Amino acid sequence: MADHIKEEEKHGESFMEKIAEKIHGHGSSSSSSSSDSDDEKTASLKSKVYRLFGREKPVHKVLGGGQPADLLLWKDKKVSGGVLGGVTAIWVLFDLLEYHLLALVCHGLILGLVGLFLYSNASTFIKKSPPKIPVVSIPEEPVLNFASALRIGINEGFATLRDIASGKDLKKFLSVIAGLWVLSFFGSCCDFLTLLYSITVLLFTVPLVYDKYEDQVDCFAEKAMVEIKKQYAVFNTKVLSKIPRGPLKEKKSD
Repeated sequence: MADHIKEEEKHGESFMEKIAEKIHGHGSSSSSSSSDSDDEKTASLKSKVYRLFGREKPVHKVLGGGQPADLLLWKDKKVSGGVLGGVTAIWVLFDLLEYHLLALVCHGLILGLVGLFLYSNASTFIKKSPPKIPVVSIPEEPVLNFASALRIGINEGFATLRDIASGKDLKKFLSVIAGLWVLSFFGSCCDFLTLLYSITVLLFTVPLVYDKYEDQVDCFAEKAMVEIKKQYAVFNTKVLSKIPRGPLKEKKSD
């Protein structure tokens, strides 16, 4: 009789465990389905958010990733600050103090050669080993890679200018003309070195500020783009559409 009662208790316990497992499984499946639906909703909302210049990747990826992007986004504050401080020192030295590059190189070589010469001759009197001057040579591969990258960039620039001058895209043509005009305006206000320094400071500040406040900047940029499109539509209706154009030549069929 006691064995029969124990078997009934075990049967009841196993039945209750099965019910609990079903309830727990249903709850976990519902929670996982709800989390999946939440992830889909957030992904769809992110895809609908306006991004500046149609950006789909993070700012770090847009800047090329790797060490250059880390440098511009101040991932290592010591390195970024050192580079920006060095550029600032060069600008102050050559622009504000009006020091010349050739004079700087010559004076640096004079100091280095005099110091090494005196130390090499004085080492025999002070009973120390002479300085080990390393052999300096420029490797061939980095120079060839730099020349190849520079050639590719110049060729792409020429191809872009040719495409713009062909008259296929009026909007691109007007934007390039406006950009060149703004660049010429800044070039007339300052010298070339100051312009390069200003561009460097912008590269070290604008991506960092945009990476921190991208939502606010994108919201403002969306409103600005809507207003620009309205003004361009008005300009196109009143001015561009009234410019006479020659008849398009039909392409000859082979």
